Formats: sequence, C-alpha cells, structure tokens
Amino acid sequence: MSPPSRRLQTKPVITCLKTFLISYSLIFWFTGVILLAVGVWGKVSLEAYFSLVSDKSTNAPYVLIGTGATIVIFGLFGCFATCRGSPWMLKLYAMFLTLVFLAELVAGISGFLFRHEIKAILADAYSNAVKNYNTTNSQSAAVDTIQRTLQCCGVNNYTDWESTSYFKDNGIPASCCKDNTKCSPETLKDPEKFKPEVYDKGCFTFVTNTMEGNLGIIAGISFGIAFFQVIGVFLACCLSRYITNNQYEMV
Repeated sequence: MSPPSRRLQTKPVITCLKTFLISYSLIFWFTGVILLAVGVWGKVSLEAYFSLVSDKSTNAPYVLIGTGATIVIFGLFGCFATCRGSPWMLKLYAMFLTLVFLAELVAGISGFLFRHEIKAILADAYSNAVKNYNTTNSQSAAVDTIQRTLQCCGVNNYTDWESTSYFKDNGIPASCCKDNTKCSPETLKDPEKFKPEVYDKGCFTFVTNTMEGNLGIIAGISFGIAFFQVIGVFLACCLSRYITNNQYEMV
C-alpha cells in the first residue's frame, strides 16, 4: 500500500489524465460523426462516380459509414472507460486506437504511392463508359450524371463522343448540353450545330486536376488525423498504468 502522501500526489495526475483523455475521446467521437456523415453523403451524391469502376454498387460509402459508426461507439466507450477508471477497458481502448492509426496510415500511404495507378484506372473506366454508352446501363447513367453535375462533356472534351457507336445513331448525349431547350435531336447529330451548345471541358481532366490540386491538403489532413490517434494511445496507456500501479479507484 502506498503511503498517503504518495496517493495525494498521484490523484491530481490521474485527474489531469482523465480530463485530457475524456476531451480526446469527445474529439475522437466527433471525427467518427464526420466520417459517418461523409459516408452517407458519398452514398447519396457520389454513387454515379463509384459505379463507373464497377457494374455493381460499390461498398466504399458503406466502409466509411461502418468506420464512422465504429469510431462513434468506441469514442463513447473511451469516455466510459475513463470515467470508470478500468485498466482493462483503457487498454482495450488503446488497442483500438492503435488499430485505427495503423489502418489510416496504411490507407494514406497506399493512396499516395498508387495515386497514378488509381488515376489510370479511373481514366480507363470513364473511357470505357463513354465508349459503351447506350443510355440503358448504370454506367451510362453515371456518365450523364457526371456531365450534368460537373458541366463537362466526354473524357478530354466533347470530340471524344464522335468516335462512339452511340454518336453514329444518336449524336452527342443531351447531358452535354448547356441548355437542353437548344439541343434538338437534329442539333445533337451535327457537330457544327452542337459545338456552341455543349460544354467544351472534359470531365476526366476536370476531376483529376481538382484532385491533384488538393492532394497535398488531403494528405496532410489524413496523416494529421492518423497521428492524432497516437495521443489517445499515450493518454490511455498512461492512465491505465497509473491506476494499476497505485491501486486507485476512480468513481
């Protein structure tokens, strides 16, 4: 049993660690809410982009939703474990934070190292979607959604459509038009007529330029969030150790 003076010295340290860890857990919980919201938004708003790389619906939004929900649950668990002062709960919380840190670090490094391959995959996927466009499959619907949303046309520009099978029979897609009221079926088949009426910016170029322009910011935020987990691991381990070594019961 530690002498009373030792316990009086230890109590403020544990109280301080408890305060920091609860504050951290609340911030960690909030990041989970953000991931959950991004996942829901991605499912609702970005389904068209995801469907280009797969004939079926992608699981990417569900991964974000699941990750966000898990972080929300463990964020609350971290607050409970801190208030309870249970060493094994704190160790479990630290273990979870370590796993989250490693997963985010691996995902961030992989995304940065393979960014050119990812760009090439997206380029092939979009080019194939344009080439096989027929207005009936999900990828064709995705192309229409992207062109209307981003106000763009084709992969690099509207001339990409002129080499497609769809163009030979129907002309350029109506989703390329700036104003649908000015794009009659006859206009869409005549390059001289539709040229001033369609978007001249390519969709893929627009997307990749925006992505590359913000890559540094995205990478910085991602690694910042990842290393933020280290603080939580340190606080949880320290609090668990102090409680175990000093046999201090937290209320």
